[in-house]
Amino acid sequence: MTTIVEAPRPTAIVFGTDGWRARVADEFTFDSVRRCADGVAEYVVSRGEQARGVVVAYDRRFASEHFAQAAAEVLLARDIPVAFATHAVPTQMSSYEVVERNAAAGVVITASHNPWTDNGFKVKSPSGSAAGPEILAALEARIAVNGGTAIERRPFADAEAAGLVERFDPFEGYERFVRRTVDLDSLRAADFHVLVEPMWGAGAGWLSRLLGGDRIRVTEIHQERNPYFGGVNPEPIRPNIDEALAMLAAGGYDIGLLLDGDADRAGAADEQGTFIHQLEVTGLLTYYLAEYRGLRQPVVKSVNNTSMAERLGERYGIPIYETSVGFKYIGPKMIETGAMMGGEESGGFGFGMHLPERDGIYADLLLLDLFLRERAAGRSPVSRALAHFHEIAGPSFYRRIDVHVDRAEYPAVKQRLLVELRENPPADLAGQPLARTQPLDTKDGFKFFATDGSWLLVRTSGTEPLVRVYTEATTADARDALVEAGERLVRGS
Repeated sequence: MTTIVEAPRPTAIVFGTDGWRARVADEFTFDSVRRCADGVAEYVVSRGEQARGVVVAYDRRFASEHFAQAAAEVLLARDIPVAFATHAVPTQMSSYEVVERNAAAGVVITASHNPWTDNGFKVKSPSGSAAGPEILAALEARIAVNGGTAIERRPFADAEAAGLVERFDPFEGYERFVRRTVDLDSLRAADFHVLVEPMWGAGAGWLSRLLGGDRIRVTEIHQERNPYFGGVNPEPIRPNIDEALAMLAAGGYDIGLLLDGDADRAGAADEQGTFIHQLEVTGLLTYYLAEYRGLRQPVVKSVNNTSMAERLGERYGIPIYETSVGFKYIGPKMIETGAMMGGEESGGFGFGMHLPERDGIYADLLLLDLFLRERAAGRSPVSRALAHFHEIAGPSFYRRIDVHVDRAEYPAVKQRLLVELRENPPADLAGQPLARTQPLDTKDGFKFFATDGSWLLVRTSGTEPLVRVYTEATTADARDALVEAGERLVRGS
């Protein structure tokens, strides 16, 4: 029998590419949430911005509303007014509220698409974007020293009675905000049947409400709150969305629109139930903004996103900027460059005419508008419009896998990879000569390019014992061969 004995110690809290996430009741506890909130409070107070207040929102995960109140109580104890969501809302609604209210920051309790066992803590900057490295460094500096200390908090009910808490429902304001840049009435009047899959998440009901009331038909599944997420990760990729894809394949729908657990990520499928992968969506949205909106501002994409962006950039005269993985890099770069769009490999898209933060609901509305315009141009159904798109943007066969490693062995595996991939890069990629090697700016991996434009990216995780392998290739066979090659590199075989 093995007995594990560990002395209690403060949880190590590190903000990754999109906030901090951990297992509920293990590391993600009320004490840990209060420590994170204390970091936000200290940041706001240090800047003398208490009067601007902080927006606090939450998703549909287990006890999210209670964790959100715990965070609010820490802010309230520092005399920081709180705008508190009346119910679970999509993460981007906190971004919208931060901008609308000119708040000092936003806090969202959510683990996005993580397994149902997890929850998380996200922070929004005053611009509505994900908190960038500068803000996160300040938060982590505070969190590093507040473990095991008494953190002051003011009871939520007491603060609300004193007028320091304002409850908000963002729907009506968000609809007005969307109408500035999207013709909802035109979408509502379309003879189109849309299947919506919100994956039991905080985005349930939003697309139905925004599109309802006219000719368009919207069928939405999995609208009920289910913190177990039906037993799948609420990430809108296969196999998690296979039920929706089967419904599409059975006929009767024109398009499928997908959301993740907190609705900040978008996805889509055609009328045949064929999944439109995330890199394709990046290209489609770039094409839509250039071809149908006539926009030529820059596009910002993460290093693991599609090469179609560069090809479309050349076609339309659009500057393309590349960042490290995570919207904490993409959002600030969007603001810096005046970008019209920012996109990450995992399906998160922000828009300069909307918010410099991911919004899956808005992205889905733009995809719907795109395919309606393609139909008006004589290219329907959606599968035909996709074929036309690839004639312009080139082929894209994408896949990503996570190679899990034993936790005890992971440090050595990580060190080996970062040395070997630099000193001995692969000689070829799926039979194509290696054209160039690109070390990642975050110093956690490498991207290898073949002469035909295919690429393989190997990236070590800073928070989990795994290595992520990504590829985008010109054929399905090359894609599969590149993924296998990447896995062999990780395993040293």
